[in-house]
Amino acid sequence: MLLAIDAGNTNIVFALVDHGAIVARWRIATDARRTADEYAVWLHQLLQLEGHDRSAIEAVIIATVVPRALHNLEVLASKYFGVEALVAGRPPVEWGITLDVDEPQNVGADRAVNVIAAHARHSGDLILIDFGTATTFDVVDYSGAYKGGIIAPGINLSLDALVAAAAKLPRIAIEAPDKPTVIGRTTQDQMLIGIYFGYVAMIEGLVTRMKAEIGRPATVIATGGLAPLFERHKKLFDSIEPDLTIQGLGIMYDRLKAGL
Repeated sequence: MLLAIDAGNTNIVFALVDHGAIVARWRIATDARRTADEYAVWLHQLLQLEGHDRSAIEAVIIATVVPRALHNLEVLASKYFGVEALVAGRPPVEWGITLDVDEPQNVGADRAVNVIAAHARHSGDLILIDFGTATTFDVVDYSGAYKGGIIAPGINLSLDALVAAAAKLPRIAIEAPDKPTVIGRTTQDQMLIGIYFGYVAMIEGLVTRMKAEIGRPATVIATGGLAPLFERHKKLFDSIEPDLTIQGLGIMYDRLKAGL
């Protein structure tokens, strides 16, 4: 069994992957100061609660956009699972795709892994939208090459900035509004509409512009922890796949084992 770790700016996702299938996943807030011992205690309890044996984990693979968190995750792998962690994008786990941008060394690991997973699962040109700390839009051509994209503030980041800058605005939870109206009757409704439907409008506008630039039909895929918020807007995406990064890590590990 594979332990796949996706270390993002807000959360770190740990998932057990067995022959390509995700059998368990857990999420913890990202804290670069958290030690390998702390991860181990937390993870061991979750493994036991869900009936998984720690000894069944034969490999650990990590994708991270938080360099300071990497060392303790590598120590977790070596000290508690007895394996050397594989790090996505670092030998021997090369990307195996073309990063056709001006600064390929600066492409986030999560974005590259998403490209690998999406191209393996879908044919043709793709637009990937990842709802995380930032909301990213990535373009993948029919050959699987990463062609570039867009980085926008994430939903929660935008809301935090709004609340921090306006003294009288309350902190609210992000959720899909109950009604399709965009004229709010209360302050909280107006904030929710502004954030939620503001993002809907941004997605519609940017995807339309990206498709025009691509010049060919493109499949639009949403991923990330907040992607399910937009499930009711069926026309925005062709597919919602929240676990794309974990699936990509599983694909990279399988290809490494197969010598591809």
